[in-house]
Amino acid sequence: MRATITNVSRREFLHDVTAGGGFALAVTLPGATRVAEALRTGTAAASPADPFNPNVYVRIDADGTVTVVAHRSEMGQGVRTGLPMALADELEADWSKVRIEQAIGDEARFKTGTYVDGPGTQNTDGSRSLRHFLRPLREAGATARAMLEAAAAQRWSVPLTEVEARFHQVVHRPSGRTVAYGDLVAIARDLPVPPKEQVRLKPPSAFRYIGKEVPIVDLFDITTGRAKYGIDQVQPGMKYAVVARPPVYGGRVTSVDSSAAEAVAGVERVVRLEGTPPPSGFLPLGGVAVVARNTWAAIQGRSKLKITWDDGPNGTYDSTAYRAQLEAAATRPGKVVRNEGDVDAALGGAARRVTADYYVPHLAHATMEPPAALAVVADGHCEVWAPTQNPQGTRDTLAKVLGIPSDRVRVNVSLLGGGFGRKSKPDFIVEAALLSREVGAPVKVLWTRDDDMHHGYYHTVTAQHLEAGLDARGRTVAWLHRTVFPSIPSTFAPGVTHASDGELGLGFVDLPYDIPNIRCENPEAEAHVRIGWYRSVANIQHAFAVNSFASELAHAAGRDPKDYLLELIGPPRRVDLTRGGVKYVNYGDPIDLYPIDAGRLRKVVELVAERAGWGRKLPAGRGRGIAVHRSFVTYVATVVEVEVGKAGEISLPRVDVAVDCGFVVNPDRVRSQMEGACIMGLSNTLYGQVTFRDGRAQQSNFNDYPVVRINAAPRETRVHIAPGGDLPGGVGEPGVPPLAPALCNAIFAATGKRIRNLPIGTQLGA
Repeated sequence: MRATITNVSRREFLHDVTAGGGFALAVTLPGATRVAEALRTGTAAASPADPFNPNVYVRIDADGTVTVVAHRSEMGQGVRTGLPMALADELEADWSKVRIEQAIGDEARFKTGTYVDGPGTQNTDGSRSLRHFLRPLREAGATARAMLEAAAAQRWSVPLTEVEARFHQVVHRPSGRTVAYGDLVAIARDLPVPPKEQVRLKPPSAFRYIGKEVPIVDLFDITTGRAKYGIDQVQPGMKYAVVARPPVYGGRVTSVDSSAAEAVAGVERVVRLEGTPPPSGFLPLGGVAVVARNTWAAIQGRSKLKITWDDGPNGTYDSTAYRAQLEAAATRPGKVVRNEGDVDAALGGAARRVTADYYVPHLAHATMEPPAALAVVADGHCEVWAPTQNPQGTRDTLAKVLGIPSDRVRVNVSLLGGGFGRKSKPDFIVEAALLSREVGAPVKVLWTRDDDMHHGYYHTVTAQHLEAGLDARGRTVAWLHRTVFPSIPSTFAPGVTHASDGELGLGFVDLPYDIPNIRCENPEAEAHVRIGWYRSVANIQHAFAVNSFASELAHAAGRDPKDYLLELIGPPRRVDLTRGGVKYVNYGDPIDLYPIDAGRLRKVVELVAERAGWGRKLPAGRGRGIAVHRSFVTYVATVVEVEVGKAGEISLPRVDVAVDCGFVVNPDRVRSQMEGACIMGLSNTLYGQVTFRDGRAQQSNFNDYPVVRINAAPRETRVHIAPGGDLPGGVGEPGVPPLAPALCNAIFAATGKRIRNLPIGTQLGA
């Protein structure tokens, strides 16, 4: 199926419904209301003042075309396919007759999913699209199906019990008569919307698409180069701009000589942009913009600028010195955030005490498509075209910066050439809007990869210290874990030196091990760069340390790493964090619906070990490592088989991943996300680090910030999907965290050398 991206405003949608001869269903989340009926009849109930604004729409035209509005951002995870195919399944629609329209950013319309997220739920992050919107989308399709069946029964004057929707038509079972969906539009749009409790969802045995391999709707356009990303957007009369930003976070321009830049052919304006002092949040860093008739002229003009910078207080930031500070802090007591039993007494009485320290550096998002945005600001209105993960956050930020009401800001969402959390921050979009207002024309701001590497938001840098006590039989009886890192909230508020509860709940305080004495501490750390969300967030560093340390404990106890890992996890149970006084966020989901389930952890460990041939003898120089992690309410276990050459060169003959993500909508997307997560996790583990000297990022592009290429990728990646339950878990991020510890544990099995500091780089000699 081919799909095009079309942006639909509320006004245009209402016009289509009332004048276009279509049948539209509006779904207000978490439940359906009479707003849908008001939309069909064009009554005032659909006004902006209505307290239950529609979130997700399905429209059926007289020709039978089904239109689904995708309100989540597509960055390769397949959400423009997964949610619509679930709706289409419940609708009994012919998938070839379904088209997808991309929604604009609209807080009033897209406000709430299965759980109350509050405003901004178009923000496509946290691996939560299917978690929070699968059921509402299924209900939308089922409601439309019920109304079409009612329309057919009315048309034929037969009991409703005698009709059934089947593959884009309604069948009268006794006579075999059929009527196409399009022919029922005129009747269906005048029927009342059935109450939510009367809408029946399909049983799994009746699924037509859910649980099946359905290609993504954008596949043809992506593979043929027709897909339009943010960087591809154009408007008549558009200008191109690049910005020379302060090389240090919090720096500012003290003087600029732009004469040489203005002499470059094609350059039209040089504009100073005021920056926002730290904490800058979603706002631009400031600097000097070169506006030109084409990208080349803008870049050449920027290279001619002569700027004097005031670096500000972060001008002395040195990541090597800062690492030493973090590592020292990790050895000292910090804020206690989980405390069960008596760790000090248990450590003191242990037969053996094991300690280890781990380090993970700053990481860059390094999306294939760097940030880019097109903006038009005129007559008190603003319209932007951008690859944003966060349309509503973008809309609200633009309105505030420009001093206009949010309903005068329109955010058109393009496909994203990678997001990973970088494009949830709209600073680059704000730059485009400010420049458009200044020059009085449409402006597209482009970031080079160097720009993004030097001026982006970074995954935090972390030092961790772990201690464990083993009894005489080698069982772990005490666990002390300290993690210290500058936190994401430091980008948005001053004086933040401790991690947030949300960050600490990403693989740290939610340790699922069956150990009687556990204490988790968080020492202070001050930020010197913009810290931002990154695919898997703090799960990256915590999974690395926890799983690496588990392997070290197995070795200390003389046990098989897989068997010892299962012993640490303990028996199947729901892990209760309240005993340790934990303020657990649980990825924004109710803990009773999504508990920390030790049984599911065990299941994926056992599955991946079986499929990977754990215990099978390997040749010299090869080893296997195992790791397991729960994140975004999904359980992933990874086994890496590594081969280490005599000079320390690394190759991966095979990676096995077992995933329990609950209810599976599209197995192909689950596999592809796990495969992609392995590549990203491997890139981070082998190469990933951004270092700073004099406040300046030292890496600039793929020459010194490599990502895994084909020759370094696993020769074989096998993804094993475990049978799940009735609720979906996240898929976009959970595959990343277990890769690093599984690989490093495999390296130890192959060489006897422990890797406790990332990236691996040249630690093995290669």
